[in-house]
Amino acid sequence: MKSKKIVRFIISIILMLILVKVSLLSNVFSSLDDLLNGFTISFETIYRLVIMLLVVYVVCNFINLALSIIPLKNNRAKTMMTIFKSLTNYAGMIFAVCFGLSILGVDISTIVASLGIVALVIGFGAESLIADVITGLFMIVENQYNVGDIVEVSGFRGTVSTIGIRTTTITDTGGNVKIVNNSNMKDILNRSNKTSIAVSVIQIPYETDIEVFESKLPKMMDDIYNLHRDIMKSAPQYLGVSSLDASGISLKFIVEVEEENIYKGQRILNRELLVFFRKANVEVPYPKMDVHNI
Repeated sequence: MKSKKIVRFIISIILMLILVKVSLLSNVFSSLDDLLNGFTISFETIYRLVIMLLVVYVVCNFINLALSIIPLKNNRAKTMMTIFKSLTNYAGMIFAVCFGLSILGVDISTIVASLGIVALVIGFGAESLIADVITGLFMIVENQYNVGDIVEVSGFRGTVSTIGIRTTTITDTGGNVKIVNNSNMKDILNRSNKTSIAVSVIQIPYETDIEVFESKLPKMMDDIYNLHRDIMKSAPQYLGVSSLDASGISLKFIVEVEEENIYKGQRILNRELLVFFRKANVEVPYPKMDVHNI
């Protein structure tokens, strides 16, 4: 896929050079040169501009590639990597614009001198952009979340894929991608900061001898843990009777898991409890309907 993009880029450059050459031969740029005055448009200028853009493109891609092959030990390192890549892309774009204007004959010093007024005008229109950048910098310094962390923002729960200067990308378990402006990353619930708890509530019939059944639970919990050490961080815990319902007695169990396995841990715990309950001759009650023919 990447090689195809490079080929298309090279073909575009070749076509651009051909079109520029044809335009120069037909004096297409003559009227434009008179209009722009300060600009110097010639085949050499366009050629230098294209070469400069190509060099910037190659350098940015080389830096990003070099950053990608560096081994990363933790999520903080991944976060800094995505930030460096974002900075590289923005720096390359700014450099290309400034150097490109210089090649075209624009006095960059004059533009820099007038940036005070321009910044004031743009500031009102780019208020959200500035807020995104500043908020992103604060989040990085304060280490609120990192790439690979599981967060919940405005009801959307997923894994942080990338953190840029302006936006943060979050991907949920279904592959849905949400791109959030950094200034909108408020009331973040970082679920990766602590161990998560998977909860299972399962019923037993009222006819069950609760004391005898509870005496069997410690061994049952250890057996379940031994079967799923890859998911569970410790043996499940029995918290006691959760409620007395119409159809049976509800018992509550919990187990510590990583946040990424919280739903998987809950499904496993539900299944294993059902299996072990049946092995103990305790059937989970369910609604039944009796039909009487008169």
